Amino acid sequence: MANRHLSRSIVLQTLFEWDFKKYPTEGILSMLERNEGEFAPGNEDLQFMEKILGYAVNKREVIDQIIEKAAPEWPIEKINAVDRNILRMGLGELLFGDHNEVPPKVAINEAIELAKTFGGDSSSRFVNGVLGAVYKEIGEPGKDQTSKRQKKMEDIDIASLPVEQKAGALIYAWKGEELYFALVHDIFGYWTLSKGSVEEGESAEQAAIREIKEETNLDIVIKGKIGESEYIASHPQNGKIRKHVMFFLGESPFVPVTLENDSGGLDDVRWFSVAEVAGLKMYDDVTGYMANAISKLAGAGGGTEEPHN
Repeated sequence: MANRHLSRSIVLQTLFEWDFKKYPTEGILSMLERNEGEFAPGNEDLQFMEKILGYAVNKREVIDQIIEKAAPEWPIEKINAVDRNILRMGLGELLFGDHNEVPPKVAINEAIELAKTFGGDSSSRFVNGVLGAVYKEIGEPGKDQTSKRQKKMEDIDIASLPVEQKAGALIYAWKGEELYFALVHDIFGYWTLSKGSVEEGESAEQAAIREIKEETNLDIVIKGKIGESEYIASHPQNGKIRKHVMFFLGESPFVPVTLENDSGGLDDVRWFSVAEVAGLKMYDDVTGYMANAISKLAGAGGGTEEPHN
């Protein structure tokens, strides 16, 4: 009978050796088979182990970039080798694995348990924090593998799921007669819209204004609604949840913009001219909102406010 926790432990041992030897791809399966024979003879789960080892090894560069974006204060080589390779395993299963075989919350929980067993005193908290920052974003429309996730959701009674209300805004400003947009950059490499949860007692408009202030330190005035969307996300403890997002068009003075330190899942914020927007990597829904906003605003003419450097 296969023991998946033991199997992951063996993969972690193999990744630790692979890391120590500076990532040789040749011979890594032999390392895995040797470790299985030594630590789990008769485990009969080699195919599963090869699969999750492959995620970590073949996608290492992408995974390492995501780790550094999710934990910017920790360059990848500064993370101890055990935690580093637990994160590679966990993110490999989370982002590239078959969620029917291993649900995301199982992959996360298994990574946390490995950190408790093999890591230091703070390893489990660190691993949980990084995986959690990534996990809360993977249910959004336009992310990699969205179509696969949507197919898996076909049999779910959507109406029975709890709903989390969120709100955000497409921020614009005039610099003389030139139109600019402020976009945030997420850990998956997309320029997108700032958004957050609607708190008790708030309207969606109030939540959008507060969230923009907290994430970018910009003061906006709501100029209208530009759209709304709904997607299914999964929480490590609470399971699947419907997230309903309402987006507004918000005008801001053209002032310097900075990303606040506690903006989880984001790593940058910038102003972009209309010409610059065309070359950005954005989600499909954000591209649609942007096109509509440009169409409405471009003919309105510029403001008179002096630009700020």
